[in-house]
Parts: sequence; structure tokens; C-alpha cells
Amino acid sequence: MTVHFPFQNSYSALPDSFFARVAPTPVAAPRLIKLNRPLAVQLGLDPDALETPEGAEILAGKAVPAGADPIAMAYAGHQFGHFVPQLGDGRAILLGEVIDKDGVRRDIQLKGSGPTPFSRRGDGRAALGPVLREYIVSEAMFALGIPTTRSLAAVVTGEHVIRETALPGAVLTRIASSHIRVGTFQFFAVRRDTEAIRRLADHVITRHYPELLHVERPYHALLANVVARQADLVARWLLVGFIHGVMNTDNTSISGETIDYGPCAFMDAYNPAQVFSSIDEMGRYAYANQPRIGLWNLTRLAECLLPLFSDDQEKAVAEAQDILGAFAETFSAAYQAGLRKKVGLFTERDGDDALIQDLLDAMAKNQADFTLTFRKLGDAAGDEAGASDVRAQFMDPSAFDDWAKRWRERIALEPQTAAERKAAMHAVNPVFIPRNHRVEAVIQAAVNDDNYALFEELVKVLAKPFDDQPDYAAYADPPLPDQRVLQTFCGT
Repeated sequence: MTVHFPFQNSYSALPDSFFARVAPTPVAAPRLIKLNRPLAVQLGLDPDALETPEGAEILAGKAVPAGADPIAMAYAGHQFGHFVPQLGDGRAILLGEVIDKDGVRRDIQLKGSGPTPFSRRGDGRAALGPVLREYIVSEAMFALGIPTTRSLAAVVTGEHVIRETALPGAVLTRIASSHIRVGTFQFFAVRRDTEAIRRLADHVITRHYPELLHVERPYHALLANVVARQADLVARWLLVGFIHGVMNTDNTSISGETIDYGPCAFMDAYNPAQVFSSIDEMGRYAYANQPRIGLWNLTRLAECLLPLFSDDQEKAVAEAQDILGAFAETFSAAYQAGLRKKVGLFTERDGDDALIQDLLDAMAKNQADFTLTFRKLGDAAGDEAGASDVRAQFMDPSAFDDWAKRWRERIALEPQTAAERKAAMHAVNPVFIPRNHRVEAVIQAAVNDDNYALFEELVKVLAKPFDDQPDYAAYADPPLPDQRVLQTFCGT
């Protein structure tokens, strides 16, 4: 059975300075772990063909399909605030682009497919654990309705990679609206290549923001649109307790998708200062710091675009600052609207923001589970007897009681029935998230025992995060004290 990819490649048609042409490095014995069949169909691919040995060889980089134009993309980036003028795809190779069933252009990229000219002495490979983590979390984010790259397939290579020890090697097939980052613009800005910045901006507008093609100031509008998408994206992260972990500018997507799931994690107990990443020793990318870093990253993008704004540097800076000034308002509006939905408020009244903040403060003080507190609050909205499950999340249940009295007075002013409010709250408050201890258990079973049963089950549960799934109720439970994951690690 022939595997056909209907490639229509546009990025590789840009000048050679944008990328390096490089083929994936063949691996010994590729074996398909998981194919995302619905996504394959959405991309116009034949899932049955992809599940053949020939398909596994393509998904592992052992064979290159017809029509592919494999490249490693060039980019720079600020990593934990420190600028690196050349990064690039050091262990990822873009096979090409396809137009999906909705007419959207999508990148098909192999992650862990061997060294490239940007590898900086790295082996270009990926270990099995980080591949499974990205598959699980990116698909969970998709099910939660958060813009994200997606995972088409995970393949083991039949080879080992050396990290602290020898680990099974794997390749992830990642799908994205594009892999263009803030760092892609920085790559050319540091080289003072204004023409390349213009070519890149024009490409981005054509691909992601075609409505801007004929506006009077397209590059100003481009920055404004990226600012709006990133502000909304970070708000969505916070509303589900997600911590990206490594919000470098090279991990900030121009399309507004969540990209690069390295040391990412979801909070259990609510803590605004929560950090999981082992390399984030100063808390730069802590949960509550993500909006500030989002704006910082966008400011770096604005700096790159200044030559396209005006020849008058002072005027260009003023115009960029004006556009960046919209970030705080856009983020706050999205975040506060999301919080109101989470607590069952359909209208806006004075005091709402303070009421919600008081709940968050009580949750932080009492180490209440972020996900379950909001989910159980929906039950309490439908039936006052359900409040016992919310109270159980607080070390001092009276902290909830004091707040709940004010909350019930507030929701009584809304026209919705209790059943309507419960349904609306359950539609935005998931019961299932990728709990860190569950993800770690999946990885350990796969790495140590070549057992993927837990992986399959977790992926299945997370595909319906808002549905009560009685057979899998244990997946909603927070970790026991001895199950807590205190640190997560980068896949490199």
C-alpha cells in the first residue's frame, strides 16, 4: 500500500537563508506506537497506509515520501532572557506542507529525526519519554479547545539515545499551522537583513493573516494580530492551570498556537508561583508570570518589525509601543471572561473580579486542587449538597464556606436555572487533565516495559476532558503525596 502525501510546499520556496536542506537520518527498526487516525483523515492522508511498515518508515524518517522537501528551519531566540543568535531546528525536520480538509495549510514535521546543521553538537534524536509527553499533552490541549500544535504519530526507532543513561529512541510527527516563531524574525533582525524580515512578514501574512493583505499598514496590523492571539492564548493556559515551562522567544509561535511541550505541566494545587521545569531556577516562567513573559516576547517581535514600520526610528518605536499596549487589555478581558464562566457568571457586575480573586486567594492559601475545585463548583451550582466535594479541596473548608455564601448571593441574581448553570460550568471546567503523575506512569511503563496500555488509556480519557467518565474516574484524582511530580525536564 503506497503512502501518499499531497505536499504543497511554500516555506522551502523562500530564500536559502531561511533554512537548511537536510534529509532525516535513517533508523534501525521503526515501529509505530500510535497513529492519530482522525488527524490523519483531517490532513487528507490514508491512515491505513500510514499504519503499514512503509508508513512507519516514513514517520520515523527512514524513508522520505514523494513530494517532500525536507528542511531544518533557521531561527534565533532569547532563552531565559539570554539571546542566542542562531538556534534553528536541531532535531526536527519539516517534511513539507499539506492542505487539510478545511483548506488550512499544515506543516508535517518529524521531531527527533537526526542531526541538522543547527544541532550544535547534539545528536538530533529524541528519547521516548519526551515524545510520549508531547503526544499526550498536545492532544489534551486540543481537546480542551486551546490552540496547539498536534501529534500525528509516535514511532520507536529500534535504537537508543544517550542522555543521563541509554533510553529508547523515538520520533514524533508534529503538525502545526506553521513552525514560524518570534525567533525566526530575530534570526534576520540580528543580521540586519531587513529584506528577509519583509519576505518573512509577507509570508506570514499570506499564510496566517490573509485578511491583512490589502490593509494600509500590513506590518503594523500583523503585529497587532499576533499580540491579540498570544494574549488570548496565554489567558487560555491560565484558565486550565497550564504551565508551559520554557516560554523562550523561539517557543513563541507567530500563528498563536502552543508549541514545544518540553518541561510543561498542569498544576495540581493552585499556586500562582508554581514552577515545574528543572531549568527554571528563578521562576521566570512560573504560572502567574506567563502573561508578563508573553508581552516581553512580543516586544522582541516588535523590535524586529521596526524597520518595516518607518524609516523614522522614534516614530516606529512609538507605533510599536502603542500596539503592544493592547496586550494587557486583551489578556485581561479574555482571562476575566474565562474566570466568570468558570464560576458560573453570565453577566458582568461590579465586584465580580474581586469575588473571583477571593476564591483564587483562598485556593492558594488552602492548597486546593485547581481543576477539581472548579469542576466540583459546577456540581455545587446545580445542587447545594454538592458543596461538600468543593469543601474537601480546602485544608480549611470554612474558607470555602465564607466565600460560597457571597457566591450564591451573586448567582441568584442571574436568570439561568441551576441545571443550566451546572451544564455551562461543566462545559468550561474539565474533569480530566494530563496529571503529571499519570504522564510519568505512562512514560515509565513504556520506557521500562515497552508497555503502552497506560498510554492508550490516558490518551483515550483526555480526548473527552469535559465528560464524566465513570469507568475512568480515578484519572481525575490528584496525586497522593508520594506520587507528586516536583520537577519536569526538557526533552533535549
